[in-house]
Amino acid sequence: MEAAAKVAISADFLTAFAALPRQIQGKVTEFINKFRNNPQSPGINYEKINGGMDKKIWSVRIDDTYRGITVRQPETGVYLLLWVDHHDEAYDWARNKKCEINPKTGAIQVFDIVTTPVVEPAAQDFVLFAELTDEGLIELGVPEEQIPFVRSIGDAQEFYAKKASFASDTFEALSWVVEGIPVDEVIELFKEEKEGSKPAENLADALESPLSLKSFVVVEGEEELRRIMAEPLEKWRVFLHPTQRKIVNKNYSGSARVLGGAGTGKTVVAMHRAKHLAAGLKNKERILFTTYTANLASDIKDNLRKICTLDEIRRIDVINLDAWVSQFLREHGYPAEIAYDEKADNLWEEAVTGTDFSGEFPVSFYEEEYNRVVVAQEAFSLEKYVKASRTGRGTRLDRKKRMQIWKVFEAYQNLMKENQVRDINTAMYECRLLIEKTSSETRYRHVIVDEGQDLSANAFRLLRSIAGEEHENDIFIVGDAHQRIYKNKAALSKCGINIRGRSSVLRINYRTTEEIRKAAFALLNGIFFDDLDDSFDTGDRCQSLTHGSVPEIIATANANEEFEAILAKIKGLIDGGVSAKNICVVARTHKLLDDYIAHFTSSGIRCYEIKGNKADDRGLDGIRVATMHRVKGLEFQYVFVVAANNRIIPLASAIDHTDSVSEQETMTAEKCLLYVALTRAQKGAYISGYGKMSEFLQGK
Repeated sequence: MEAAAKVAISADFLTAFAALPRQIQGKVTEFINKFRNNPQSPGINYEKINGGMDKKIWSVRIDDTYRGITVRQPETGVYLLLWVDHHDEAYDWARNKKCEINPKTGAIQVFDIVTTPVVEPAAQDFVLFAELTDEGLIELGVPEEQIPFVRSIGDAQEFYAKKASFASDTFEALSWVVEGIPVDEVIELFKEEKEGSKPAENLADALESPLSLKSFVVVEGEEELRRIMAEPLEKWRVFLHPTQRKIVNKNYSGSARVLGGAGTGKTVVAMHRAKHLAAGLKNKERILFTTYTANLASDIKDNLRKICTLDEIRRIDVINLDAWVSQFLREHGYPAEIAYDEKADNLWEEAVTGTDFSGEFPVSFYEEEYNRVVVAQEAFSLEKYVKASRTGRGTRLDRKKRMQIWKVFEAYQNLMKENQVRDINTAMYECRLLIEKTSSETRYRHVIVDEGQDLSANAFRLLRSIAGEEHENDIFIVGDAHQRIYKNKAALSKCGINIRGRSSVLRINYRTTEEIRKAAFALLNGIFFDDLDDSFDTGDRCQSLTHGSVPEIIATANANEEFEAILAKIKGLIDGGVSAKNICVVARTHKLLDDYIAHFTSSGIRCYEIKGNKADDRGLDGIRVATMHRVKGLEFQYVFVVAANNRIIPLASAIDHTDSVSEQETMTAEKCLLYVALTRAQKGAYISGYGKMSEFLQGK
């Protein structure tokens, strides 16, 4: 008797689907829905693959011209959709393919059977994987039938060129070896990824394997199908790597932290973690999903809707922390408003100029001292301030100077009260005091933090209060100090958040090519980065699995020449088939951005500016343009970092020259900003400038 049908779509199928004409995509979606409802319907039209290597692989008719490639196992009710293409191309793709359950890993693998010449004994020591034994290759998930093929590969360039012949898990494991990671270490890593997998005798069992779910998504209903097919290239929202899935599904006894470089999928993990936890909530329990900036919160909320059910999304409050604080205080009758930017600066200016002792330091020094010493250590009295640690602050202050500086702080505090305003740090502190006095109704069952490196110690102490006393899965934090582009910094353990024994590191870059990753990371050479706690994060074990060209630097004599050069590059990409919305032009300031938008518009190139507090609407055409701060959390096929000139990158006005420590910190933040901008690129990155180029590019 045939089992109930279970239909799964492969990542390769979605890649092929995305390349089809839109009209054909609609037909494919309708076919899959019919296929999902009854894979044995007489209208499916299964056809054998002439000369095919695997008798389980069949073609199915989409229309007169297009065919889908499937695997069927009626006895278990499993049907896999592997590929879709024009008739001849679909058959060519399928002819040498095999779909098997790897006996070592339990994963479903789709791979090519490649006829290779026998490598002569004299040449065997000079092939790429000469040091690996057959047993070692099998441990890495290489099917026995592919071992001769693997042994015939001469160098890394040939290996990457033949990526399409490998199952995704095999290619990934071999890539680590190619990139110089010791084989024993790779095998150990691979064993960790297999953890939880059970021996599989059929496709139904194998679809439960974490390694299989990395490449296949089981379609549970029509709503989910249409969501997946509506955005097929956003596969990272659907397909989790086993190491990511393990983190998402793990039950932690308390708070947990996840580190990872740009492109390793930290936000993806955080979103799936929110979905996973939301599914287990009861009664009125809720989740707070927060981050530093409003625009990133908007992007996350938009993406969560794509993976969560209606009930799950209703239980998740997605809001940046500043907005949450403002909302909470307002709901509890708090009289003051939160002051930002010019309004806050004016208060400091008034406090400094109205105090006898003020001329020795710039206004910015007092604000920094207040936020990073007074607020960070809650030293809200003269007695506490003179005893507070100033480790990491460059300017030395004796007791007498601290007493004089406190007069400025006192004046500032009085001005806030008189004007009924608070800066965000003071508001967070008062918010926490209010929470601790009120009932647990203000608290959430779970708190999830994205881009944790951007939050202050004050913010993390507040989140500790919001989450309540330590309990299972209370706070989940993802971050990367290499992407710290704001001045905040905190050690979690000093904020009441204990992550000891509950930390993970994501090591695979899914976004950028290895060449882009290395070039971007090289900008940060010689800088020490923390792990969001009391130790260091070297970031030296991250690796990309795709390759391409190194970022191209375009240096021109003047602004007009620079614009013409990048215009020619962009037109070339569009003429070559790249959608305009997959290209992003990034500038350091809004003023610069306005100038480039005007030039592009007058040259007939439509622009879509990605602004704060609003997600990128992928339904609108045009190249994307954004500031370097705004592109954080986003990704595009091609990125152009423009006006990389002296005094613009780094931005002269952003460098704090008060002392050597402040100067170094702000320079590091500018390097991190360029690192963030470059690592938005998936396939290609360009850095252009005119006149004297950025000092960060010297020697490049």
